[in-house]
Amino acid sequence: MQVCVYCASSGRIHSAYFQATSRLAHLLVEQDVKVVFGGGSSGLMGQLADSVLAAGGQIKGIMPEFMNEVEWGHKGVSDFVYTQSMHERKAKFLEGTDALITLPGGPGTFEELLESITLKKLAQFTKPIIILNTRGYFNTFHQMMQQAVDEQFMPDELKYLYTIVDTPEEVLPAIRNAHAWNKGLNDAGSLR
Repeated sequence: MQVCVYCASSGRIHSAYFQATSRLAHLLVEQDVKVVFGGGSSGLMGQLADSVLAAGGQIKGIMPEFMNEVEWGHKGVSDFVYTQSMHERKAKFLEGTDALITLPGGPGTFEELLESITLKKLAQFTKPIIILNTRGYFNTFHQMMQQAVDEQFMPDELKYLYTIVDTPEEVLPAIRNAHAWNKGLNDAGSLR
């Protein structure tokens, strides 16, 4: 199995986020899951890579050339793909990916998550999307999505688009038990 993990590069965050990231990394390695991530060396990206490598797991970084030029890449990761743009990077994240896992992050992480949800809604990406809600970080995100349903900007299918879990131990079971996405492009604009 291969999963892509979206997460933050900020290092000035609560220690609970680092602990959850490290625990998730160890759980993934224990199950022989290959990890794909943004390639960074700081914040949760750095913690993820450090933890996967320390546990003897496989990790692959995907990073645009301009980020590599300023040496943002994790020096311990040997499997790297460099892209020309952020758009190409996001497309590469999804190649061969069996599930997406989103950890807390900033605008880049939100943008990646929202794009993947949009692609799922449009039947362009149909794999499980799991959100690790450490410290309730994604509570307001889910409220915003629920408001879109309540105000009829989208149908009530949130439980099919993504799954929110509170602990790293719930991530792999959530992937295995995710609702299958079986809607096609013709269903995307419907409120039925």
